Amino acid sequence: MYLDSAKKTEIFGTYGKSNTDTGSVESQVALFSYRISHLTEHMKRNRKDHTTERALVQLVGKRRALMKYLKARDIERYRALVKALGLRK
Repeated sequence: MYLDSAKKTEIFGTYGKSNTDTGSVESQVALFSYRISHLTEHMKRNRKDHTTERALVQLVGKRRALMKYLKARDIERYRALVKALGLRK
């Protein structure tokens, strides 16, 4: 499996406040970004997989909504997250 509990703990530890910090915006966006990159690679190999394509679009929308929330609340945390994840904004 591409996303096991050890990988989640690593992501939450890197971008969140602690290894168990699953609720912060930064950790959620980082997890979504990891899942988006995995699904993007899957879509490159399986172009006709419409179910996965729909799931990918939904994840991108969720990440966009969280980024919009973070930008409205704290612009410095937003800029730091965009830089850390390498998102183009």
